[in-house]
Amino acid sequence: MTTVPTRHPDRPHGVPAIVGGFATMLGVRGPDPDQWRRLGEGLLVGDEPMDQLLDWMVGAGMKQMRPLFDRALTHGIAAVPQAPEPLRAFFTAIETTPAWVDHDKLVRGAKVLVSSGSDGMYIARDVSMIGGYQFSSFNKTLLRTGALEKGSNQRWAETMQWAMDVLSEDGLAPLGLGYRSTIRVRLVHSFVRRHVAAMPDWQADDWGLPINQTDMAATLVGSFIAPAIGGMGLGVLLTPSQADAVAHVVRYVGWLLGVEEQWIPHTFRDGVRLMVHTLSALSDPDESSPQLAIPMSRDPLSWNYDRLPGVRRRLAYAQHMSVAGTFLGRRAMRALGLPTVIVPWYPAVRIPVNLVRSATRLSPGGLDRAAIRGAREQDRFMRTLVSAGPTVGAAAAKLTHAA
Repeated sequence: MTTVPTRHPDRPHGVPAIVGGFATMLGVRGPDPDQWRRLGEGLLVGDEPMDQLLDWMVGAGMKQMRPLFDRALTHGIAAVPQAPEPLRAFFTAIETTPAWVDHDKLVRGAKVLVSSGSDGMYIARDVSMIGGYQFSSFNKTLLRTGALEKGSNQRWAETMQWAMDVLSEDGLAPLGLGYRSTIRVRLVHSFVRRHVAAMPDWQADDWGLPINQTDMAATLVGSFIAPAIGGMGLGVLLTPSQADAVAHVVRYVGWLLGVEEQWIPHTFRDGVRLMVHTLSALSDPDESSPQLAIPMSRDPLSWNYDRLPGVRRRLAYAQHMSVAGTFLGRRAMRALGLPTVIVPWYPAVRIPVNLVRSATRLSPGGLDRAAIRGAREQDRFMRTLVSAGPTVGAAAAKLTHAA
């Protein structure tokens, strides 16, 4: 019998109301005993191919091996004719695109996600990211990578930059921008696993392995499926084919990211199922939850606005609190140390607008136009976050040097 970390609950937790309601509508149920067991066992499993490669790179000399890795990532392993066998084997596997990948569906799924514009980013930030802080098991790793010193605004901008790379035009094509960013994030995850697991205060029996398979699965669906569900709550509706295309993006990104097959959704309904199952297995809030959530909730009060910055910062803070409070609910907001009396004015304003936009996406060329508009909105939003463009993985750069 496999021992699981003590953080794994005896039985599944409840899930947020919006996720639970959506799951019920799709006929998705909680994990059965076998699925529950595997969720616990996944807490002890990392990313073996990347972890083995990193161990080899460290042993062979990171100063010599990292440039070879970067060259293979940017130009392909064929551009490194003298590549050592471990490096060649890893990139040969990654560059062999699975037979199930449908490029046209990836392009369509990316356009669907981008077409949600700034509202999609709001859901990702205020519901997925801030709401995720109530699961203290994630916070154990995050705090040990210098999250508080780095600052939530920069960390969020880096995360969002990765997502925008993935959803950029042909971003998931071989050697595309999103492809490269995802493999780079995968390497950073391995650095973090190696670094944090070696810390003397890391309690493996209680917390499992840093950035394990169960947590990666939760993060994967939280990054793409959750914003799609939340977007529907803001009136950004999806047709079955659009939802299927979104799931295809998630499936391929998960594969590139080193998530095991059992934790990768094949359909949108499967993504909802994985969300329900992983959320039901995550640990409860603790003192780290408000420690991380409160500073991030206040970030809008320092964002970059050229005109009327004081007024627009306060309005942005109210917008984001309205989204968070509406979708997370009072219990979660209280656990995160955030205001519990929230007026859902922003969703009320946006739902009619997004319903009309959802309808126009169905017209000939409508999705393309919506994606162009959405990309402009997202670019503007990113410029308000940080004055200089964020670099994917910059928050964990010191771990690379530590290795």
